[in-house]
Amino acid sequence: MPLNKSVGNMYPWVQATHTALGGECSHKCSYCYVNVGFMNTPKPKRYCGSVQVIESEMREDLYKLGYGITVFKEHKNDLFAKNVSDDLINRIIGHCIQFPKNTYVLQSKNPSRFSEHRKYPEKVIFGTTIETNRDINESLSVAPPTVERMRAMCTPNMKDVTKFVTIEPVMDFDIDILAGWIAKINPKFLNLGADSKNHNLPEPTVDKIYMFADKLKEYGIELREKHNLSRLTSCLQ
Repeated sequence: MPLNKSVGNMYPWVQATHTALGGECSHKCSYCYVNVGFMNTPKPKRYCGSVQVIESEMREDLYKLGYGITVFKEHKNDLFAKNVSDDLINRIIGHCIQFPKNTYVLQSKNPSRFSEHRKYPEKVIFGTTIETNRDINESLSVAPPTVERMRAMCTPNMKDVTKFVTIEPVMDFDIDILAGWIAKINPKFLNLGADSKNHNLPEPTVDKIYMFADKLKEYGIELREKHNLSRLTSCLQ
């Protein structure tokens, strides 16, 4: 998908999005908006089949919306999923390196591959999704368990990089355990959002969300609430 201005339920701190990785994500998350399509439309063909680089996207000018913007790379796929080869990862990251004034957001549910030896642009923000501290049923997702994602974000190689965590769609959790995980990761900030597409996921109570927010404050972690969380509760104070 060409470089576009970030709109909709995207992160408000991101100015643009770009996807050069085609094919199906091996995580098969049932609640992923790419899998279910937009407004129940068919899944786009470019995100079906084997993973591959979309060659036309590798010619995209990542400065066309301005210099020094924040670009969410592969926002419709997972560049670090197990079925993506190192060659594909390095090609797509290499494209970013050609535009070094931008900041690039790399988010994955398989963050253990972040710390594999590879060259990154100078300005990168690494993120992972942790929907809950509990096991996620394979009928919902076959991504690596959330505990593995947490551990990968805590390795020595990830100590001195800029990190964030996204809890979206938030599923029912254990307050002290999940807050402890986030504190251990020590992200620059945490995004918290709810299920936007009515997938009937196991969700926490309003009180639990408030108590979790209080725990994050105790740990000194910045909480960035996504607007879709308002379905579960009013704005967190």
